[in-house]
Amino acid sequence: MSGTPSSTSAVAGRAGRPRSAAADTAILAATRAALVELGWSRLTLGDVATRAGVAKTTLYRRWPGKNELVVDAVAELFDELSLPDRGSLAADIEGVVLQFAAILARPEARSGLMAVVAESTRDDALRERIRASIVDRQKRLVLEGRARAEARGELSSPSDPTTAARTADLIFDVVAGAVVHRCLVSAEPADGEWVRGFTRVLVGGLAAATAGDDGTRGASAG
Repeated sequence: MSGTPSSTSAVAGRAGRPRSAAADTAILAATRAALVELGWSRLTLGDVATRAGVAKTTLYRRWPGKNELVVDAVAELFDELSLPDRGSLAADIEGVVLQFAAILARPEARSGLMAVVAESTRDDALRERIRASIVDRQKRLVLEGRARAEARGELSSPSDPTTAARTADLIFDVVAGAVVHRCLVSAEPADGEWVRGFTRVLVGGLAAATAGDDGTRGASAG
């Protein structure tokens, strides 16, 4: 008896996939609009449903509550981050940090991210959702940037995969921590001057972490 609803839902989900994708897009966009107008504390699932033109039950089938919905709505903003090849490791870092700061300057990102991070301090499942939906998805930029710098000869390739993974995690933590603190905690602008100074410090650290060969010194000079 318990298997019947799940089987029916699976079939319905497959049959209605395009409609579900459209509903998801509308719901997440409506969530961001509500964050801008109302802020996290006044946002309700009922308001989001009305804005998105869907039934409230549609939201509950996809998200267990407001926190999870806001995480996914904010995660879509961070998925906009890209790493165009700007010719050097330093220039690549500057470009992506400026993008990151611009996203954090948006009211829906600022209010949504701060709220769910605060809530996650007492909710392990929510913390894991933030990690999976935002943190782990954006680590791709570190891996992409490092591979490009290695191909240019700016950084040496680590021989140990475990060390490489640990270093990638550390780089992400340093970048994300510094930019979030600058923009959301200190409430100071991450302008071009700050980003250039931060990049010099980061590239210098990367050079030291990869044994400081001639290629890394070249990157630091950039």
